[in-house]
Amino acid sequence: MSIKNKTRNSKVNIKAKNSQKILLVEDEVNIGSTLIDFLIQEGYNMSWAQTAQESEDQFKYRSFDLTLLDVGLPDGSGFEVAQKLKKIHPNTPVIFLTAFGEAEDRIHGLELGADDYIVKPFSMRELSLRIKIILKRKTLSTTSESVQLGKASIDFSKFQATVKNITTPLSQKECALLKLLYERKEMVVSRDIILNMVWSEDEFPNERTVDNFIVRLRKIIEEDPKKPQIIRSIRGIGYKLMETNL
Repeated sequence: MSIKNKTRNSKVNIKAKNSQKILLVEDEVNIGSTLIDFLIQEGYNMSWAQTAQESEDQFKYRSFDLTLLDVGLPDGSGFEVAQKLKKIHPNTPVIFLTAFGEAEDRIHGLELGADDYIVKPFSMRELSLRIKIILKRKTLSTTSESVQLGKASIDFSKFQATVKNITTPLSQKECALLKLLYERKEMVVSRDIILNMVWSEDEFPNERTVDNFIVRLRKIIEEDPKKPQIIRSIRGIGYKLMETNL
C-alpha cells in the first residue's frame, strides 16, 4: 500500500463511526499517510501527529484507545514521549514503530511500558492483527475494573456506584469524568482538559456543566458533600482527586 506526494499534515483528526481512537505519531509523511489510510479502512478513528510536541498537545487534552509511536522524531525521542504519555494516561497501550531493531532498544521500549515493538518494514496485516490483540486484551482487562472512592465502590464497566449495598447508576459521562480524575489522582485537572476529554466536539458543554457533574459525584462518594475530601476544588483551575481514602 503506497501513497505518493502527500503534503505535511500534522495534527490530523479523522473520524470513523463507532470506532476506537488511535493516535499515530510518525514524522515521515509517506509512511504516516499510508498508515492513516489503511487504519481508517480498518474502521479506526485516527489522529496523526508528526512531532513529539504535536503528540503531547494531542494526548494532553484527549484520550486514546491506543498509540502508535515512532521512536525517531525530529524534536525528540519516542521513548521520552512514551514516558510522558504513561504519566497522563497510564492505561493507554503503546506500540513502538521503529527502524531500530536491536535487543537493547526493544528492552528499553518494553521497560517503559510498551505493549509491543514492531520493527520497520512490517506488513499491514501484521500491524492490524497486533492492534486487534492489544485492544482486545485492554477491553478484557477493564471489564471488571472497580475502585473505592470515598464511601462508594465505583464499577466503571457496569456504570454504577455502590454505597452500603445500595447501587446507583452512573451515566457514561459521570464514569468518564471519575475515571479521568482517578487516572490523574493527586494531579490538578483543569476544566478545559475535562471538557476536551469527556465531551465530544459535537456537544456544547461549558465549565458550569463540569461543575454540575462534580456536585452530583460528590453526593455519591463524599461523606459530607459540602466539605469534600475526595474531589477537591482548585480555585480558578479545576479539580483534584485526593489519595486520601482511595
